[in-house]
Amino acid sequence: MLIPKTLKSVNLMENKTFATSLNPLVRHLNKNPNDFTKKDIIRFIREQEIKMLNFRYVAGDGRLKSLNFVVSDAAYLEQILSHGERVDGSSLFSFVEAGSSDLYVIPRFKTAFVDPFSELPTLCLLCSYYTKDGKPLEISPEYILKKAAKSFKDVTGMEFQAMGELEYYVVGEKEDLFLATDQKGYHESSPFAKFEEFRMEVMYRIACAGGMVKYGHSEVGNFTLDDKIYEQNEIEFLVTDVEDAANQLIIAKWIIRKLAYQYGLDVTFAPKITTGKAGSGMHIHTRIVKDGLNQYVTDGKLNDTAKKAIAGYMEYATSLTAFGNMNPTSYLRLVPHQEAPTTVCWGDRNRSVLVRVPLGWTAKEDMVANENPLEKPTQSDGSQKQTVEFRCPDCSADVYLLLAGLTVAARSGFEMPNALEIAQKTYVDINIHHTEHKDKVASFKLASLPASCFESAEKLNEQREVYERHGVFPPQIIDGVIKDLKKFDDKNLRAELAGHPEKMMALVREFYYCG
Repeated sequence: MLIPKTLKSVNLMENKTFATSLNPLVRHLNKNPNDFTKKDIIRFIREQEIKMLNFRYVAGDGRLKSLNFVVSDAAYLEQILSHGERVDGSSLFSFVEAGSSDLYVIPRFKTAFVDPFSELPTLCLLCSYYTKDGKPLEISPEYILKKAAKSFKDVTGMEFQAMGELEYYVVGEKEDLFLATDQKGYHESSPFAKFEEFRMEVMYRIACAGGMVKYGHSEVGNFTLDDKIYEQNEIEFLVTDVEDAANQLIIAKWIIRKLAYQYGLDVTFAPKITTGKAGSGMHIHTRIVKDGLNQYVTDGKLNDTAKKAIAGYMEYATSLTAFGNMNPTSYLRLVPHQEAPTTVCWGDRNRSVLVRVPLGWTAKEDMVANENPLEKPTQSDGSQKQTVEFRCPDCSADVYLLLAGLTVAARSGFEMPNALEIAQKTYVDINIHHTEHKDKVASFKLASLPASCFESAEKLNEQREVYERHGVFPPQIIDGVIKDLKKFDDKNLRAELAGHPEKMMALVREFYYCG
């Protein structure tokens, strides 16, 4: 079941502009989601005979929560969409006290999507948190990201965009035929990739729910253990407004888990699940735009705008791990020779650095015309696709806080007078994990990423001013993150686990379903 069969058909000839969208609301309303209104939502519910309405919102554990409404009365539907509903904030966030815990959840109409799993026709809306005074909840991660995006635009006059790469393992029963080579699963196809069909259905459902999917593929990680196949997969998204980027990651993780449960498969986003095998990250690509144009590239080359943002990432990399690597197993992934960064540096097309500048279609050659003689060369500007990739986060992250932190770090690059100098000093053009380059790496005098939650907490405390600047991160959120990270008491974790694989596996089990 790829699209709920209960939805009525749409006359695509009448809605040519959005006819190719997989999102039923976009096709039916013939509108971009950013233009959805309350009237549009009610119209869709009425014309598509929607029976249930779900409010969904992210709690302190980073997972979607649900509040269900039966659509049985027009007046009540109007009331729900006009005023939201009341929830117990102390059960959703550790920093909300039980004595004054009532919060409102207010729907964001642009986030509406049809539930791809419900047997009843069901519409879902993501919600924001508001206080008793009718103001946005300052300490809500979703609102912190909104403030970060605004502060970036206020300081730079430009807009910050992002997208994520979701890496995860699918776990199923072992088969004896067409087994993929251990740790050689990158872009493998079926029958050697066992869960390709599952991944494609996941991608389709994410797109139907409004996610902007770029592509999906199998990843390096592939092994068997205890009569189970562990197959690593990745789904990557298109660059969009940073707030929308966070929303689509949250919904995608929910869809992946929900469909796996229906398939009888297990899925884990855990950063590390065993020794010697590839861990799973959640790399974040960023881009800065003005008037819809990418500001990272000039004449096919990375420019000072990009380098200032990268300088911000370099300067605050060690504290960004406090938002992007939030449980002890995160730091078991950040080790050499695993395509994971350990050092604060950046480079071109280099998977051993913290910030990678991937290929960006900046050459002037029309490769498609060259490969296909019947095609006429075009003058389209492929450099609009250029991004920079921040490679240390994983799915233990609070997505909203992580993207807010990255937005703040990028903003700081435009506030630092020595940003270009920092960018120059932290640029490397070698594989820093290659043994041949040890002396050269040492000459760079590069900082190392934290090796534990405890160390990340310490770095966040040292650098908290930049996150609190412009009122983006409330001090109590920084205090809360520091407190939660230090609770793990993992300052000497790697030494304690050395030679004790049973202790590592116990840790893996504890955080197996993180994020």
